[in-house]
Amino acid sequence: MKAGLVGWRTSSHSGPQGNCVEVGLASDAVGVRDTKDRDGGTLLFDRRAWRSFLDSLRR
Repeated sequence: MKAGLVGWRTSSHSGPQGNCVEVGLASDAVGVRDTKDRDGGTLLFDRRAWRSFLDSLRR
C-alpha cells in the first residue's frame, strides 16, 4: 500500500525545526509519515476514519 500513496504534502502547521508530518493519498487510504524520517514507517488510515479525524479537529 505505501507504494500506492501519492501527492505527499507537508502540514501547513510545520515548525521551523522540521518537526512536521506529511500526508499522502491512495484511492482507499491516507498515509501519514514523519518528514525527517520518510523511510521510518507510515501510518495508514481508511478515508472515512481520516475524514472523521479532520472533522473533529475543526470542531
